[in-house]
Amino acid sequence: MSLKNMCNTDEAKDVRRILSLVGDKWTLLVITLLGHKTMRFNEIRHEIEDISQRMLTLTLRQLERDGIINRKIYPTVPPKVEYRLTPLGDTLLETMQSLVDWTIAHREEIVSAREEYDARVEEVAVEA
Repeated sequence: MSLKNMCNTDEAKDVRRILSLVGDKWTLLVITLLGHKTMRFNEIRHEIEDISQRMLTLTLRQLERDGIINRKIYPTVPPKVEYRLTPLGDTLLETMQSLVDWTIAHREEIVSAREEYDARVEEVAVEA
C-alpha cells in the first residue's frame, strides 16, 4: 500500500510517527555514530556537542522503544550502560547512508541554489 492510499488510516499515522523519529537530526546523528560499534552514553554525548543530556536521553529511549538500538546495563557500581544498533537499526543505517551519500554528491548544487535564491529574495526586498 502506498502512503497516498493510506493517508487517513492508523497505518499512515504510524508511518508519519516513524518518519518523524528517523528524520530527526539527533536520531540521524546517534544512528550514524553507533554505526557498527557499541558506545556509552557519555561517549555519544561527547561526539554530539550540541545535544543536551535530556535530549540525548529522550532520543535513546525512543530508539530503544522502536527497536532501533539495544541498551545493555552491566550490574556494576556505578552501572555501566552501552548502546548499539539492533539488526533493524543496521538496516536503517544502510538506508540513511544512501541519503548521506546523496547529500555529499549534491552539496555544492544545493549551496549554489540557496545562494541564488537568497540573492533573488534580497533583490525583491530591496525593490519593494
